[in-house]
Amino acid sequence: MRCCLFKLSKIDSRKITLASLFISSCLVACTPKNEKSINVADLKLVQQSVEMKKQEHVGKPVVYQVFTRLFGNKNTTNKPWGTIDENGVGKFSDFTDTALLGIKALGVSHIWYTGVPHHALIGDYTKFGINNDDPDVVKGRAGSPYSVKDYYSVNPDLADNPAKRLEEFEALIARTHQQGMKVIIDIVPNHIARDYQSLGKPKGVRDFGADDDKTVEFSAENDFYYVVGQDFKVPTSDDGYAPLGGEKHPLADGIFNESPAKWTGNGSRAAQPSINDWYETVKVNYGVKPDGSYTFATLPETYRFKSYQAHSEFWRNKKVPNSWLKFRDITQFWLAKGVDGFRYDMAEMVPVEFWSYLNSAIKMTNKDAFILAEVYNPKQYRNYIQLGKMDYLYDKVDFYDRLKDIMQGHGNTADLANIQQRYSDIEQHLLHFLENHDEQRIASPDFAGSAEKAKPAMVVSALISRSPTMIYFGQEVGEDGSEETGFGDPTRTTIFDYAGVPAHQRWMNGGKFDGGQLTESEQNLRDFYQRLMTISAQNSAMLGSYRSLHDNNRKALSTYNHQQFAFVRWQAQEKLVVVSNFDSESSYEYSLQLPSNLVNEWQLPAGEYPLVDLLYGSPNTLTVHRDKTATVKVTMSPLSSFVYQLQAVKS
Repeated sequence: MRCCLFKLSKIDSRKITLASLFISSCLVACTPKNEKSINVADLKLVQQSVEMKKQEHVGKPVVYQVFTRLFGNKNTTNKPWGTIDENGVGKFSDFTDTALLGIKALGVSHIWYTGVPHHALIGDYTKFGINNDDPDVVKGRAGSPYSVKDYYSVNPDLADNPAKRLEEFEALIARTHQQGMKVIIDIVPNHIARDYQSLGKPKGVRDFGADDDKTVEFSAENDFYYVVGQDFKVPTSDDGYAPLGGEKHPLADGIFNESPAKWTGNGSRAAQPSINDWYETVKVNYGVKPDGSYTFATLPETYRFKSYQAHSEFWRNKKVPNSWLKFRDITQFWLAKGVDGFRYDMAEMVPVEFWSYLNSAIKMTNKDAFILAEVYNPKQYRNYIQLGKMDYLYDKVDFYDRLKDIMQGHGNTADLANIQQRYSDIEQHLLHFLENHDEQRIASPDFAGSAEKAKPAMVVSALISRSPTMIYFGQEVGEDGSEETGFGDPTRTTIFDYAGVPAHQRWMNGGKFDGGQLTESEQNLRDFYQRLMTISAQNSAMLGSYRSLHDNNRKALSTYNHQQFAFVRWQAQEKLVVVSNFDSESSYEYSLQLPSNLVNEWQLPAGEYPLVDLLYGSPNTLTVHRDKTATVKVTMSPLSSFVYQLQAVKS
């Protein structure tokens, strides 16, 4: 049984269910056993410090990635390779106002609806004019969301009435906006489905490849690359893999007609790609010759720090490849539908000049569009941000990877401070996360084996920088990704097959979205995420300055070790001291030290200042000494964190 100590400010004037209001408005619920209880005097400080007096974001964006076809699925069968009838599927309509309020309660500003554009899948929609997809070039039964077959339509699986599928998604966009959140969808410029055919394209738009000269490997006018003189051959497997798990299907015959063969999405130039290649997709030609040279204008270095308006003007009268024009038209189509931003798949496989062209066009239409890219090469981060005009990149190959090491017990928190320093000039552009559809679930045995181990890591990830934070649906209730559903291995929630997501379904509670079936530990975990992400979304210090306390305390304190991590964040009158213990077994006591140069910058005379923990409400004291150093006495239980807010009144 959960208890609510105080309510948030009014969320919406329209009526919502009592259960929804309870879940959405409880910021502090039953205090975990390893935390101190809150007395009435302390509660007043918490109310003053943490109450959601501002529904608008004054902190950082919070992105909630949801795998759209899994979110609302109530079916618990989870038969490996199960059909849509056997395993069920979620719909656009499952995102009710109550469900959206439950998402918003996590501090969410943007929902990334993953898997919306119509992609190849195994299902019969021929009565709606959609051709059947061939299992030989579809991964799983529900299909990969990154094998898009029609960019001007949406996945018919997600609609109650497939004939009205686009209208149903437009209604979801409107509902999301009504609840004060924005909408992000995927764009996958590097590759598309082998059998791309747009039924929804506007008049005058030509399909990818419709006008290609297939007699040459490469032409600047072509949308694809070709293996001239050779037909495509379906890849074979030595480990017994068969489409649909070996189930008989009229099209699962080891044949897919493509003549001549096209280059495969990951760059394979073989007519018969490997089973480990992205064989279900074909690579898009961006005017890059097979030898790597360009057929388009190179963006001058002087444009690195110029505005998107200047980038737009640079491309205005220049000839660009046809594929550039096609993706410009696609993104403009979705902007006109009310989509607020895009997440780009494998962006570094596409030239940075294209991103300058596309993103400046997007910003000219909507200057506030949210543009997020998947980039894994840290050496290219600044190019894609500064020249490519990306708003945000994944901070995966560095910050996430080091956090994962620490959570697994073989990392060092000093690396986090070093990484933050290394990217200090672009840190606000590096989106932080602990889960997404590509990564293992934290609770899976192959990652951390326990969702509790995410707590200190999530505090650091969410609060250390000015960058947005992303949560993957089910993360907030400890989903472990253990289901064997068909294509691919467990530990990652499937993106290829029809499935129910058990821990998330317990929060769904049959469509009530009130957490009614969650276990006590799952309730507490979601409450933790709700409180933490509220800080990230609504505390102005999140857009302010940062300073690590790690090196200073590591050198000065014997009990502060490589599993502790502390830093401060501040802006104007808002000052936060954040400290986390990554050790899952041991407690620590020490007097956390703040250096004199920080105390001087904060303009704190000697004396004692009250602190309140924004996570659980417990009080503490910051003591400023005569030598202008300061200390905070902390007792860190295993996997605990404190986010201390300095109160305005000096004792």
